[in-house]
Amino acid sequence: MGCCGTIPSPENSSAVLLRRPARAARASPRRLLRRTRAVACLGGGDPPAAAAAAAALAGGRSAGAYSVDFRTLAGCKLGISRYPDFDYDASGGTGTAAAAEEGEEILVTFDAGSLYIPPLMTATTRFLGLPLPPFLKIEIVPENFQGIINRETGQVDLDFRARFWFSVGRIYRAPPLLVETRLTSEESKGSMRGGRGRRLDGGGACTLVGVATVAPVDDFLMDSFLRLPTECIAQLNARISISATP
Repeated sequence: MGCCGTIPSPENSSAVLLRRPARAARASPRRLLRRTRAVACLGGGDPPAAAAAAAALAGGRSAGAYSVDFRTLAGCKLGISRYPDFDYDASGGTGTAAAAEEGEEILVTFDAGSLYIPPLMTATTRFLGLPLPPFLKIEIVPENFQGIINRETGQVDLDFRARFWFSVGRIYRAPPLLVETRLTSEESKGSMRGGRGRRLDGGGACTLVGVATVAPVDDFLMDSFLRLPTECIAQLNARISISATP
């Protein structure tokens, strides 16, 4: 899936994919990250997208040249272990990022404080066709979200880390589940779970998929019910807007 369509004029601040303006050639720029095959979890193998983004921003490579707006949409799915997936309406999720340019790629680092992902609850989530009971709630607290967006191809690779807090009214609150994965527009595959995303289209819409291994949390109820350790999967529909900053 490529990212195609007419490039908006420079005056349009909602431009999604921006072509690099003509400029004098840099002296032997070093690529910080080669596009790699998406991995299920962080750690091991090729350097994660987060390392490239952080290195570029720390090194001052066009830092602040772009701003990135991230919004989550409806029609998402979340799944864990071998249970059926949750149907999840993530409408209203938002985040903003500073961005640096590296060749055809935009290296983004989202402000963790600006990130909001709606909780799984009665109003947002259905399981086996039925809404979650009103006393069940799973809050998502992001801790890290950064990586690479390729303006030419529409490929997205964003390293994501968050804690999922499960509660049953005021009666029970479990220790958080730590989820660390790469959300990608390509394929993400584990031993139990797998899926394929969709690259950015001309309007900035995409589908990001990530598989992660969830470790036990030393809570008998959660470890037994979710059969931890196990795999989880996220399929997230989103819209990403990239605009040049003054």
